[in-house]
Amino acid sequence: MTTLNATKVLKSLTIFLVSAIALFSLYVYIVLNWSYSSGERAGFLQKVSHKGWICKTWEGELSLVAMPGAAPEKFLFTVRDDAIAQKVSAAAGKRVTLIYEQHKGLPSSCFGDTDYFVVDVKIIE
Repeated sequence: MTTLNATKVLKSLTIFLVSAIALFSLYVYIVLNWSYSSGERAGFLQKVSHKGWICKTWEGELSLVAMPGAAPEKFLFTVRDDAIAQKVSAAAGKRVTLIYEQHKGLPSSCFGDTDYFVVDVKIIE
């Protein structure tokens, strides 16, 4: 292979890799900023923890109780904002309403273990 052909191959490979990284970055940006759904869940905040080996995220668990005596359903969620995570942590053990957005299609658990990202919390008195 001549040096001219090797240079063309290297240039094509570089363009391909840069384009692939740019498209992947654009995809992640869109998925993180476009909400598939949003809503509220009310229940007792059972657990909030900061976990992960490399990408640390705030993960939590809300116990949803429809009727007294019924088996509780768990709502697992992620908090990406540290300020919101502090509000959620302060409400542990209390009855709360979590306002969330669902983001489907995230490529790894580095963004959170769940699709549900809490954006606000209200304590129910």
